[in-house]
Amino acid sequence: MKAKVHVTLRSGVLDPQGKAVHGSLSRAGYDFIKDIRIGKEIAIEMDDLPREEAEAKLTEICEKLLANTVMENFTIEIE
Repeated sequence: MKAKVHVTLRSGVLDPQGKAVHGSLSRAGYDFIKDIRIGKEIAIEMDDLPREEAEAKLTEICEKLLANTVMENFTIEIE
């Protein structure tokens, strides 16, 4: 079983990495881009589990380790 976890900063949280990339793209002539937010994708391979159980376990892992839920949101995709 494979899953992907997408972690992004909550809106309103400053994203210095996104600002730096945005500035670089603007200086390179890509001034049509209004904003960039940088996140991360985590690919997970695991034993086959019932979908509901896999979602519950992945949510627990995200809340405990993979995402700082004070500043970040996460979504889970199970393939």
